[in-house]
Amino acid sequence: MFNELEKINSRPLPFQFYFADRLWTDEYISERMLECHLNESIDVASRRIDFIDKSVEWIVSHFSAKGDTHIADFGCGPGLYTTRLAQRGAIVTGIDFSKRSIQYAETVAAQKRLNISYHPQNYLEFESSKRFDLIIMIMCDFCVLSPEQRKLMLRKFNSLLKPGGSILLDVYSLNGYNQREEAAKYEYDLLGGFWSREKYYGFLNTFKYEDEKVILDKYTIVEEEQTRTVCNWLQYFTRESLTTEVEAAGLMVSEIYGDVAGNPLNPDSSEFAVVISNQ
Repeated sequence: MFNELEKINSRPLPFQFYFADRLWTDEYISERMLECHLNESIDVASRRIDFIDKSVEWIVSHFSAKGDTHIADFGCGPGLYTTRLAQRGAIVTGIDFSKRSIQYAETVAAQKRLNISYHPQNYLEFESSKRFDLIIMIMCDFCVLSPEQRKLMLRKFNSLLKPGGSILLDVYSLNGYNQREEAAKYEYDLLGGFWSREKYYGFLNTFKYEDEKVILDKYTIVEEEQTRTVCNWLQYFTRESLTTEVEAAGLMVSEIYGDVAGNPLNPDSSEFAVVISNQ
């Protein structure tokens, strides 16, 4: 028992483990995640619906989206952005790891008679002959990626953009990092049954990595038949650190906002958004 507790409370190296395949492809967890996406009143898997509506209106206006505008949404989930952008006339592509979320998005598109191209796959592996006027990655999805994965993602974005195209993404700020504290928690049915339909005990260890400005929420789920670990990594950025990564990929940060609805940057905010251009 002591050795098991030592393992549960151990601190891995930053981004040592990658668990997106477990988090997004597990049948039960993907079902619960979809429920979170579709809960219009909480900011968990997706933004609240009133914010999404404002965000889409700003995106359409700011990037002059119209009938010949090609938009790709990386990490589109159940299509909360893709559906609205297609309704406003854009030609939309959505990519997401969760087959369940993509199936939901496709059902909505069929019901609304929207021609949206969906791809149920890891967006790190997405390839296409299409070129896009705008690429979006929203809900701080960029922050869950390791440094190498972020390099890959930015290079991929650059290759998929049309000349003069733009990328819109949001990230967690250094203020958000400073607001978090290391902690250890143990609870029966942690997160209210989110992790399994079977009985389980959950451990949550939150680790901070000062040099890297990374936070790990490490979940250990103990069931009668198995023990599972899921690492949720989050990278926190300053404007300077994000700009450095963007420029290394041959891109340029052209605008900075408080969020993906175009609100002004708040220096005390836990997040910020950037518009990236290809040079």
